[in-house]
Amino acid sequence: MPLTLEIVTPEARVYADTVDTVMIPTVEGEIGILPGHIPLITRVASGELRVRKGTETLYLVVAGGFAQISGDKVSVLAESAIHADQIDEHAAEAAMKRAQEGLQNQELEPTEVDRLEGIVRFSVAQLGVKRKKR
Repeated sequence: MPLTLEIVTPEARVYADTVDTVMIPTVEGEIGILPGHIPLITRVASGELRVRKGTETLYLVVAGGFAQISGDKVSVLAESAIHADQIDEHAAEAAMKRAQEGLQNQELEPTEVDRLEGIVRFSVAQLGVKRKKR
């Protein structure tokens, strides 16, 4: 029995399909989800999310949010998500550079520091996936 996977961000549904397995980056490490997985809610970290369907593997990058596994349904509610083939390497590098420069400001509010660090983590994850897939 396949898994039903849905990846949603505040802007759009990024992915929805039936799949064989899902590897999700979490704040406690990567977890693999197979059909029949125990119910689980976990925090999603910035990183590579791999989807296996038949002989194909699809790569996405996700950042922040939560994943819920219930029965054979996997829902990933992410702050950001992008397919590997849609990553613009130059845009990711520019976003990371701007965020790193912003972090040099010593008078930032903690929420702004968190936001900029999140941009850096998401950019690093995008660049890692994009460069690995060359």
